[in-house]
Amino acid sequence: MGFVPPTIEKLIESFAKFPGIGKKTAQRMAFHVLKSNKEQAVQLAQAVMDVKSKILICTICGGITVDDPCVICTDSKRSEELLCIVEESSDIYAFEKTNSYRGKYHVLGGVLSPLDGIGPDDLTIDKLMNRVTKDMEVILATNPSIEGEATALYISKLLKEKGIKSSKLARGLPVGGALEYIDEATLIRSLEGRVTL
Repeated sequence: MGFVPPTIEKLIESFAKFPGIGKKTAQRMAFHVLKSNKEQAVQLAQAVMDVKSKILICTICGGITVDDPCVICTDSKRSEELLCIVEESSDIYAFEKTNSYRGKYHVLGGVLSPLDGIGPDDLTIDKLMNRVTKDMEVILATNPSIEGEATALYISKLLKEKGIKSSKLARGLPVGGALEYIDEATLIRSLEGRVTL
């Protein structure tokens, strides 16, 4: 794009690095920023900087927070007997939008993927095993992908060895889908219809 100034091209390239954003959408976003007033552009830049400087990882669950530990881990009204295992902190947001889950969470930080060199030591599985107790039910809410299912199976085996009850979300979630894109009604049905492993 020789006619586009390098600063706009750099912004387009930056937007295009976001997941699900192609070159055309990145161009529309960049030109929207260009057309917006300076105050809006400064607010956008500040919001990005705030996310990078103020957001922490909760030392208990691994979710995102501004205070450590997070509001979910410190909420005394939440059940200590329910622990929902998710792949990424963004998956917590999907559950919280439903207003139906009242337990706590544990973020794995990904899934097992031998082809990508990701093994059990690369996830927070050891931390999870230190958190669980015999009076808990662990809900495995990994994505319904091959890697997600393999991760859930691996963790369920470890939990069974410790005598800890585990379940997984019911079918109905599309295979290959990601929790953050699932509508609330489907997620509620899957949570309510979870099956014991």
